[in-house]
Amino acid sequence: MSTAIDDGERCPCGTGLTYGECCGPIHRREREAATAEQLMRSRFTAFALRDVDWLLASWHPTTRPRSLELDPGIRWLRLDIVGTSAGGPFDREGTVSFDAHWVADGTRGAMREVSSFRRDQGWQYLDGQPR
Repeated sequence: MSTAIDDGERCPCGTGLTYGECCGPIHRREREAATAEQLMRSRFTAFALRDVDWLLASWHPTTRPRSLELDPGIRWLRLDIVGTSAGGPFDREGTVSFDAHWVADGTRGAMREVSSFRRDQGWQYLDGQPR
């Protein structure tokens, strides 16, 4: 079950924009992510909001799992984009390197990953490697 967020609230992905200006329209499929980074941000926000439907929908069919269960004990706090390679509006592939900060049972940590994306009919997540 996903957590609701108002369009006027700050988007969890860290752009400084509101959810209604940032990831909300992507989640509602009102517009596509123009870049791999935008898709990465929308996926982080989906983790923060526990939106499994968007996580699966934004996953490339060649690597998408049949189902996904999120750990209810993890709360995602902040996303820091470390770098990107390609992944622009005219690219077919790209990578996004990031740190996703979390807290669980009072312990803080960060997931550090380089995610790969492909744009066939819109950007989709392929896979990720720890960095």
